[in-house]
Amino acid sequence: MTRTYLVTGSASGIGKITAQKLRADGHRVIGVDLKDADISVDLTTAEGRAALVEQATELSGGVVDGVLAIAGLVVPAPVTVAVNHFGAVATLEGLRPLLAKSEAPRAAVVASLAALEEVDDELLRLIETGDEDAALAHADSLGASANATGSSVLYTTSKLSVARWLRRTAPTAEWAKAGIALNAVAPGVILTPMTAAALETEEGRAALDAGAPAPYGGPATDPIAVANLLAWLTSEENLYVTGQVIFIDGGAESIRRPELV
Repeated sequence: MTRTYLVTGSASGIGKITAQKLRADGHRVIGVDLKDADISVDLTTAEGRAALVEQATELSGGVVDGVLAIAGLVVPAPVTVAVNHFGAVATLEGLRPLLAKSEAPRAAVVASLAALEEVDDELLRLIETGDEDAALAHADSLGASANATGSSVLYTTSKLSVARWLRRTAPTAEWAKAGIALNAVAPGVILTPMTAAALETEEGRAALDAGAPAPYGGPATDPIAVANLLAWLTSEENLYVTGQVIFIDGGAESIRRPELV
Protein backbone atom coordinates (compact mmCIF):
# COMPACT_ATOMS: atom_id res chain seq x y z
CA MET A 1 0.00 0.00 0.00
CA THR A 2 1.35 3.40 -0.98
CA ARG A 3 1.77 5.74 1.98
CA THR A 4 2.46 9.46 2.20
CA TYR A 5 5.50 10.46 4.25
CA LEU A 6 6.92 13.82 5.23
CA VAL A 7 10.67 13.89 5.82
CA THR A 8 12.54 16.89 7.21
CA GLY A 9 16.21 17.27 6.34
CA SER A 10 15.47 15.58 3.02
CA ALA A 11 18.18 17.36 1.02
CA SER A 12 21.18 15.71 2.67
CA GLY A 13 22.47 13.05 5.04
CA ILE A 14 20.17 10.56 6.72
CA GLY A 15 17.11 12.52 5.60
CA LYS A 16 18.06 12.30 1.93
CA ILE A 17 18.85 8.58 2.12
CA THR A 18 15.60 7.90 3.99
CA ALA A 19 13.54 9.84 1.45
CA GLN A 20 15.21 7.89 -1.35
CA LYS A 21 14.53 4.60 0.44
CA LEU A 22 10.84 5.40 0.93
CA ARG A 23 10.41 6.49 -2.68
CA ALA A 24 12.17 3.34 -3.91
CA ASP A 25 9.67 1.33 -1.88
CA GLY A 26 6.87 2.99 -3.84
CA HIS A 27 5.74 5.61 -1.35
CA ARG A 28 5.09 9.31 -1.79
CA VAL A 29 7.53 11.56 0.04
CA ILE A 30 7.13 15.25 0.80
CA GLY A 31 10.63 16.51 1.42
CA VAL A 32 11.36 19.45 3.73
CA ASP A 33 14.61 21.39 3.90
CA LEU A 34 16.03 24.88 3.58
CA LYS A 35 16.26 24.40 -0.18
CA ASP A 36 16.05 21.68 -2.84
CA ALA A 37 12.88 20.25 -1.32
CA ASP A 38 9.13 20.14 -1.87
CA ILE A 39 8.75 22.47 1.10
CA SER A 40 11.56 24.97 1.66
CA VAL A 41 11.32 26.47 5.14
CA ASP A 42 13.52 27.47 8.07
CA LEU A 43 12.59 25.32 11.05
CA THR A 44 14.34 27.68 13.46
CA THR A 45 11.54 30.24 13.07
CA ALA A 46 7.87 30.32 14.02
CA GLU A 47 7.08 31.47 10.50
CA GLY A 48 8.92 28.54 8.98
CA ARG A 49 7.20 26.03 11.24
CA ALA A 50 3.77 27.48 10.46
CA ALA A 51 4.55 27.42 6.74
CA LEU A 52 5.57 23.78 7.03
CA VAL A 53 2.20 22.80 8.46
CA GLU A 54 0.28 24.92 5.96
CA GLN A 55 2.15 23.59 2.93
CA ALA A 56 2.16 20.00 4.17
CA THR A 57 -1.60 20.16 4.62
CA GLU A 58 -2.03 21.43 1.07
CA LEU A 59 0.41 19.01 -0.59
CA SER A 60 -0.82 15.95 1.30
CA GLY A 61 -4.52 16.66 0.93
CA GLY A 62 -4.82 16.76 4.70
CA VAL A 63 -3.59 13.25 5.51
CA VAL A 64 -0.03 12.11 6.25
CA ASP A 65 0.77 8.49 7.11
CA GLY A 66 4.28 9.04 8.43
CA VAL A 67 6.33 11.97 9.71
CA LEU A 68 10.08 11.68 10.08
CA ALA A 69 11.73 14.60 11.88
CA ILE A 70 15.31 14.07 10.73
CA ALA A 71 16.59 17.63 10.20
CA GLY A 72 19.42 18.38 12.60
CA LEU A 73 22.57 20.42 13.13
CA VAL A 74 25.88 19.87 14.91
CA VAL A 75 27.25 23.43 14.87
CA PRO A 76 28.21 24.99 18.26
CA ALA A 77 25.58 27.73 18.06
CA PRO A 78 22.01 28.27 19.34
CA VAL A 79 20.61 27.29 15.93
CA THR A 80 21.48 23.68 16.82
CA VAL A 81 19.06 23.76 19.75
CA ALA A 82 16.42 25.53 17.66
CA VAL A 83 16.48 22.82 14.98
CA ASN A 84 17.31 19.66 16.94
CA HIS A 85 14.71 20.15 19.65
CA PHE A 86 12.23 22.93 19.02
CA GLY A 87 12.06 22.45 15.25
CA ALA A 88 11.62 18.69 15.60
CA VAL A 89 8.92 19.02 18.27
CA ALA A 90 7.10 21.70 16.28
CA THR A 91 7.16 19.45 13.22
CA LEU A 92 5.72 16.47 15.05
CA GLU A 93 3.15 18.40 17.06
CA GLY A 94 2.14 20.55 14.12
CA LEU A 95 1.56 17.58 11.83
CA ARG A 96 -0.11 15.36 14.43
CA PRO A 97 -3.62 16.35 13.20
CA LEU A 98 -2.66 15.14 9.71
CA LEU A 99 -1.33 11.87 11.15
CA ALA A 100 -4.52 11.36 13.14
CA LYS A 101 -6.47 11.07 9.87
CA SER A 102 -4.32 8.16 8.65
CA GLU A 103 -5.40 4.55 9.06
CA ALA A 104 -1.88 3.62 10.24
CA PRO A 105 -0.11 6.76 11.52
CA ARG A 106 3.54 6.57 12.51
CA ALA A 107 6.18 9.14 13.44
CA ALA A 108 9.86 9.18 14.30
CA VAL A 109 12.59 11.59 15.29
CA VAL A 110 16.37 11.27 15.18
CA ALA A 111 18.19 11.44 18.52
CA SER A 112 21.83 10.37 18.90
CA LEU A 113 24.28 8.22 20.81
CA ALA A 114 25.81 11.60 21.72
CA ALA A 115 22.91 12.09 24.14
CA LEU A 116 24.87 9.85 26.53
CA GLU A 117 27.64 12.44 26.70
CA GLU A 118 27.87 15.29 29.19
CA VAL A 119 25.12 17.90 28.78
CA ASP A 120 24.44 21.35 30.17
CA ASP A 121 21.90 20.93 32.97
CA GLU A 122 20.60 24.49 32.83
CA LEU A 123 20.10 24.33 29.08
CA LEU A 124 18.26 21.02 29.46
CA ARG A 125 16.02 22.55 32.14
CA LEU A 126 15.19 25.57 30.01
CA ILE A 127 14.44 23.46 26.96
CA GLU A 128 12.10 21.27 28.97
CA THR A 129 10.17 24.27 30.28
CA GLY A 130 9.31 25.02 26.65
CA ASP A 131 10.75 28.54 26.87
CA GLU A 132 12.59 28.63 23.55
CA ASP A 133 13.75 32.23 23.87
CA ALA A 134 15.35 31.58 27.26
CA ALA A 135 16.87 28.31 26.08
CA LEU A 136 18.42 29.94 23.01
CA ALA A 137 19.72 32.85 25.07
CA HIS A 138 21.44 30.43 27.43
CA ALA A 139 22.75 28.43 24.47
CA ASP A 140 24.24 31.64 23.10
CA SER A 141 26.00 32.27 26.41
CA LEU A 142 27.56 28.81 26.20
CA GLY A 143 28.90 29.52 22.73
CA ALA A 144 31.27 26.81 21.56
CA SER A 145 31.50 25.14 24.97
CA ALA A 146 32.44 21.49 24.76
CA ASN A 147 31.99 18.60 27.15
CA ALA A 148 34.73 16.28 28.35
CA THR A 149 34.79 14.39 25.03
CA GLY A 150 35.01 17.55 22.95
CA SER A 151 31.41 17.40 21.70
CA SER A 152 29.31 20.55 21.64
CA VAL A 153 27.08 20.60 24.72
CA LEU A 154 24.44 22.28 22.57
CA TYR A 155 24.28 19.21 20.36
CA THR A 156 24.38 16.62 23.13
CA THR A 157 21.82 18.49 25.24
CA SER A 158 19.41 19.03 22.36
CA LYS A 159 19.58 15.36 21.39
CA LEU A 160 18.96 14.27 24.98
CA SER A 161 16.07 16.72 25.35
CA VAL A 162 14.30 15.54 22.20
CA ALA A 163 14.70 11.90 23.30
CA ARG A 164 13.21 12.74 26.70
CA TRP A 165 10.36 14.61 25.04
CA LEU A 166 9.69 11.53 22.95
CA ARG A 167 9.56 9.26 26.01
CA ARG A 168 7.12 11.54 27.81
CA THR A 169 4.95 12.22 24.79
CA ALA A 170 4.55 8.88 23.04
CA PRO A 171 2.30 7.23 25.71
CA THR A 172 -0.10 10.18 25.95
CA ALA A 173 -3.70 10.23 24.79
CA GLU A 174 -2.87 12.56 21.90
CA TRP A 175 -0.44 10.02 20.49
CA ALA A 176 -0.75 6.44 21.76
CA LYS A 177 -4.49 6.54 22.48
CA ALA A 178 -5.00 8.08 19.04
CA GLY A 179 -3.15 5.14 17.50
CA ILE A 180 -0.06 7.12 16.50
CA ALA A 181 3.23 5.31 17.12
CA LEU A 182 6.06 7.70 18.01
CA ASN A 183 9.66 6.52 18.30
CA ALA A 184 13.24 7.74 18.02
CA VAL A 185 16.44 6.32 16.60
CA ALA A 186 19.80 7.14 18.16
CA PRO A 187 22.59 6.61 15.62
CA GLY A 188 26.20 6.13 16.52
CA VAL A 189 28.89 7.12 14.04
CA ILE A 190 27.53 7.42 10.50
CA LEU A 191 29.73 7.15 7.43
CA THR A 192 29.84 10.64 5.92
CA PRO A 193 32.54 12.65 4.14
CA MET A 194 33.46 14.10 7.54
CA THR A 195 33.86 10.74 9.31
CA ALA A 196 35.43 9.10 6.23
CA ALA A 197 38.49 11.29 6.69
CA ALA A 198 38.86 10.23 10.33
CA LEU A 199 38.42 6.56 9.42
CA GLU A 200 41.39 6.73 7.08
CA THR A 201 43.87 7.09 9.96
CA GLU A 202 44.62 4.92 12.98
CA GLU A 203 44.34 7.95 15.25
CA GLY A 204 40.97 8.86 13.80
CA ARG A 205 39.59 5.37 14.20
CA ALA A 206 40.84 5.26 17.79
CA ALA A 207 39.14 8.58 18.56
CA LEU A 208 35.82 7.36 17.16
CA ASP A 209 36.14 4.06 18.99
CA ALA A 210 36.77 5.84 22.29
CA GLY A 211 33.37 7.50 22.22
CA ALA A 212 31.43 4.93 20.22
CA PRO A 213 32.98 1.46 20.45
CA ALA A 214 31.13 -0.62 17.86
CA PRO A 215 32.06 -4.33 17.82
CA TYR A 216 29.18 -5.12 15.46
CA GLY A 217 29.71 -3.66 12.01
CA GLY A 218 32.78 -1.57 12.73
CA PRO A 219 33.34 2.04 13.77
CA ALA A 220 30.80 3.57 11.36
CA THR A 221 27.73 2.52 9.42
CA ASP A 222 26.26 3.60 6.11
CA PRO A 223 23.26 5.93 6.56
CA ILE A 224 21.08 3.39 4.75
CA ALA A 225 21.12 1.32 7.95
CA VAL A 226 19.44 4.18 9.81
CA ALA A 227 17.06 4.78 6.90
CA ASN A 228 15.98 1.13 6.95
CA LEU A 229 15.17 1.32 10.66
CA LEU A 230 13.27 4.59 10.28
CA ALA A 231 11.32 3.13 7.37
CA TRP A 232 10.23 0.12 9.43
CA LEU A 233 9.31 2.18 12.50
CA THR A 234 7.05 4.37 10.38
CA SER A 235 5.57 1.52 8.37
CA GLU A 236 2.32 -0.38 8.79
CA GLU A 237 4.43 -3.34 9.90
CA ASN A 238 5.21 -1.59 13.17
CA LEU A 239 2.20 -2.78 15.14
CA TYR A 240 3.29 -2.37 18.77
CA VAL A 241 6.49 -0.33 19.16
CA THR A 242 6.11 3.18 20.55
CA GLY A 243 7.92 5.43 23.01
CA GLN A 244 11.28 3.81 22.27
CA VAL A 245 14.70 5.31 21.67
CA ILE A 246 16.39 2.65 19.56
CA PHE A 247 20.18 2.86 19.42
CA ILE A 248 21.66 1.94 16.05
CA ASP A 249 25.32 2.06 16.95
CA GLY A 250 27.02 -1.31 16.51
CA GLY A 251 26.68 -2.05 20.23
CA ALA A 252 28.18 1.16 21.62
CA GLU A 253 25.31 2.00 23.97
CA SER A 254 25.27 -1.50 25.46
CA ILE A 255 29.01 -1.24 26.17
CA ARG A 256 28.63 2.17 27.77
CA ARG A 257 25.55 1.23 29.83
CA PRO A 258 25.73 -2.53 30.39
CA GLU A 259 23.64 -2.33 33.56
CA LEU A 260 20.59 -0.94 31.75
CA VAL A 261 17.73 -3.41 31.31
